[in-house]
Amino acid sequence: MNQSLKNKITGLIITYNEERNIEEVILNLDFVDELIVVDSFSNDETVAIIKKYPKVKLVQNKFENYTSQRNIALDHANHNWILFIDADERISYKLKSEIIATVNSETTNSAFYFYRKFMFQGKHLRFSGWQTDKNIRLFQKEKAEYISTKLVHEKLIIDGTIGKLKHKLIHNSYTDYESYKQKMVYYGKLKAKELFLKGSKPNIILYYLKSIYKFLYSYLLRLGILDGKKGIVICYLNALSIHARHAELRRISKGN
Repeated sequence: MNQSLKNKITGLIITYNEERNIEEVILNLDFVDELIVVDSFSNDETVAIIKKYPKVKLVQNKFENYTSQRNIALDHANHNWILFIDADERISYKLKSEIIATVNSETTNSAFYFYRKFMFQGKHLRFSGWQTDKNIRLFQKEKAEYISTKLVHEKLIIDGTIGKLKHKLIHNSYTDYESYKQKMVYYGKLKAKELFLKGSKPNIILYYLKSIYKFLYSYLLRLGILDGKKGIVICYLNALSIHARHAELRRISKGN
């Protein structure tokens, strides 16, 4: 860990069964001053790999939702500047240099968006709605909090202005069909729980319309058609999340 930075950075990661990614992302974050991993009791080799790196702090906490896990990670951070990275994301050398320069500048921004480069089995997916994808990954702890009402696609509330970094974060989200499908179904189920807690009821007509719209919007309006077969796969699986959301909302509504 680099101790020479004027403003120190805490790197945060949350994990569950990330044996394929965890070592690479730990090495990728070699420039932060503190690295904390909050693990949801993985049953693969994730924890064993983390323990190979004594400077990495491991916290294990039962998973309830993404928002609570991220807020727990924030509670353990000792430095004000936070770099929160998913296990399937990677920081290029140019982005790394930009991050270091940014936290040591006289910036008045409380947080920064990172544009993401979506990778489909190791190759850049240029369209399908991902061309403008961005997330807040760098922010000041004292100026930020994940709101508890968002269980998935968690929302970070920022006190102050938000800037944008120039270089893109590499997002290795799609490695194979089955794992991405499982991820989309899981996101859909968490979203259903979120909607249920807000009092939403299942509507089969709205569900079909939303599923169709999600696919057509990504495939046609967001130019997924230009990604060829990869575009069809991604647009279909993203629409599948809507299907999973409705099915789960209907299930939990009947059970209560």
